[in-house]
Amino acid sequence: MGSARGVSIWWWAFGYFAAYAPYSLLTKALSDGKLGPKVAGESILPLSSLSSFGAMVVFMALTGWWRSASTWRVGAVNLPRPTRWTFLSGLCGATILTTTTLAYTFEGVSIVFMMLLMRGGVLVMAPLVDALSGRVVQRKSWVALGLTVVALFVASLGRVSLELSFAAGVDVGLYLAAYFVRLRFMSHLAKSDSPDVTRRYFVEEQLVSTPVAFAALGLLGLFSSGSLADAIRTGFTDVPFSSQAAIVVLIGVLSQGTGIFGALVLLDKSENSFSVPVNRASSVLAGVIASLGLWALLGGKLLPWTEWAGAGIVVGAIVVLSWPAKKPRAVA
Repeated sequence: MGSARGVSIWWWAFGYFAAYAPYSLLTKALSDGKLGPKVAGESILPLSSLSSFGAMVVFMALTGWWRSASTWRVGAVNLPRPTRWTFLSGLCGATILTTTTLAYTFEGVSIVFMMLLMRGGVLVMAPLVDALSGRVVQRKSWVALGLTVVALFVASLGRVSLELSFAAGVDVGLYLAAYFVRLRFMSHLAKSDSPDVTRRYFVEEQLVSTPVAFAALGLLGLFSSGSLADAIRTGFTDVPFSSQAAIVVLIGVLSQGTGIFGALVLLDKSENSFSVPVNRASSVLAGVIASLGLWALLGGKLLPWTEWAGAGIVVGAIVVLSWPAKKPRAVA
């Protein structure tokens, strides 16, 4: 996990990009009615969350990483379990998982704009988290951070606040709050030179986030009322038996892929002002590819020039981040 563990952060970033592009494309296309009848974002969540859980179980079984978790002794069997802090971090992960899927279902807001809004907020908080954690920020991290903030501003030019509905605003707010708490936990408990410490945190958080998201949806569907609860109940009762069920399952699997690779990027032992821009830039580029796919394959709208410019600046930030650090000269 991370360069010190034999795998570069850039490989994790590539995995994040490769999962995120089709995930955001399919979610947006399904909710916009480009893959058959429209499916509300809330109706996508139950089956996608269940398939995300299945993908997580398969990943843990194939890699054997589940053995890194803390355990409960039940009879003759040791069962993996989270600690108090990884449980809380997993709750934040569940919030991020749910709000990310919903973000691409709001009408009148493009994939890239929502990505830049949500990713930009996390970028701004990265140096704050580093400061609170007592970490030193590299110069190139500051440069890349500045570039990504500029990208957010450029992509927002020409837009008015009324384009972001109240529901979309709440979604973004919950997403950012969950990320702030999660980054604080990661910085304090998981960013370590020890592979065992980092992997244990990763596994225990993953054990919580998807099951909690699915359970919360079930409780809302059973005990709440209103249009939100109706849409969630539809996700449990109708969507699994519809012609679009396979697409929703694929969305869930890809969502779990973004959760796995995205977490591995963030858990790299480097400061948040480095790992967060790597994570955010990967997803923004994936959003550009997804938007191009919608336009080319399904007749979506072509991106405005401001969002193209914002994505181009993000590429510049990636170049800065990937530039090798200057080695000190040897003393003669």
